[in-house]
Amino acid sequence: MKVLVADRLDAAAVERMRAAGIEVVERTGLQGATLGEALQGCRAIVIRGATRVTGEVLRAAPSLKVVVRAGTGLDNVDLGEARRHAVAVFNTPGANAVSVAELTMAMMLALERHIPQAAADLAHGRWEKAKYTGRELSGQRLGLIGFGRVGREVAKRALAFEMEVWASDPLLTHWPQGFESVRRAILEQMLPEVDVLSIHVPMSPDTRGLLGPNQISLLRPSAVLVNCSRGGIVDEPALLQALLDKRLRGAALDVFATEPPGEHPLLKLPNVIATPHLGASTAEAQRRAGLEAADIVIEALSSAPK
Repeated sequence: MKVLVADRLDAAAVERMRAAGIEVVERTGLQGATLGEALQGCRAIVIRGATRVTGEVLRAAPSLKVVVRAGTGLDNVDLGEARRHAVAVFNTPGANAVSVAELTMAMMLALERHIPQAAADLAHGRWEKAKYTGRELSGQRLGLIGFGRVGREVAKRALAFEMEVWASDPLLTHWPQGFESVRRAILEQMLPEVDVLSIHVPMSPDTRGLLGPNQISLLRPSAVLVNCSRGGIVDEPALLQALLDKRLRGAALDVFATEPPGEHPLLKLPNVIATPHLGASTAEAQRRAGLEAADIVIEALSSAPK
């Protein structure tokens, strides 16, 4: 059976599939009709975030039975069209959790201690010690939107920094064991009370624009926003206006509604730090995601009708 690997995948994951007797074809950078052509005769495709498995692609690939994203989220797969074509869709949501949580904490520290700005000044010969007085994370109240795998990893690290942690997640019917020190809250009640707001929910019709003008207006002017989740969850024009009006102290963004964002006005603000969607970009996360994706492909194809 043949599998197309359409985005860069850890070499060990490719070898694991080949060792299971699967023919693996590696072709990256394909989209649309070109991707559909490459899928001829393939039973499965493995992707990351770049490749889009659209309705057009699915209709052009009658042999396709399995789509696996090596990572979190499935916003680059047309799930409705996949269901209509009886194509099973999987991802590896736990593989990136630690990496995203660590980046989230790094963003908080970089924002509160002005690390990018101070490093840039020093690189240009400017010793601006007094200019960059920052704030400790210890004692600050962190609000988490979403308390799944990533949110819980962030909570563990924030508690170690002696932050007070609140979380809002209406999808949780039972609060997870071991997190009794994290206060459960309704979103609208949590927003006015936190010093740092961090987002950890997947992109879906329910979460798109979840943090809009009304929600941003509830935040304290002294609060900061961290988003290492998905860009479209935050209303970017509303965030921009709040920062310009000093109704929000700062923001740290790893994601944007459109990626790459180009000449985005948020990137020009001195109280915004941004990275190019690096949440899962660690060797460890990529290896875990790749190996989990390989195992899913092997299992799915071994149980699929020949």
